[in-house]
Amino acid sequence: MTVDESESPVISRTRQLPDAEMDITPMIDCVFLLLIFFVVCSTMEQQSPIELAKARHGKGVSERDSIIISVGAGGVDSAPVYLADDTNGEPVPGDLDQQREAIRTSVEQELREEGKQDVIIKADRNVAHRDVSQVIKAVSQVDGVNIHLAVFESE
Repeated sequence: MTVDESESPVISRTRQLPDAEMDITPMIDCVFLLLIFFVVCSTMEQQSPIELAKARHGKGVSERDSIIISVGAGGVDSAPVYLADDTNGEPVPGDLDQQREAIRTSVEQELREEGKQDVIIKADRNVAHRDVSQVIKAVSQVDGVNIHLAVFESE
């Protein structure tokens, strides 16, 4: 008994379907366009406005009864420091350690001889905080002084 091909079991050949991959390039393009749109259209705010408290309870210090140290603008490595009320004279010479020692010695001498306990540090508005803090560190090495900060604007 021979089997006719028409009666033989049907073996279907499955076709190889190509991998179903989705091209996401247009979607990436849309995402970048949206990103660019929001960056261009958004308003950039640098910093939220902060309203500082007013100094209602501070009291003034008499310049006559105070030691005044001025910190001027300029200088190569650090701002020039003057042991006076103005920046007309010569600044304290030397490197940072020598300046600290000169400031400390001057404050101790004024405290001993004239009894001045208040130290006013006047800094130009363009002086970096690190330069003012170096002067504060030097003055704070002397016991019994009160440190006050002031600023002046050079024109």
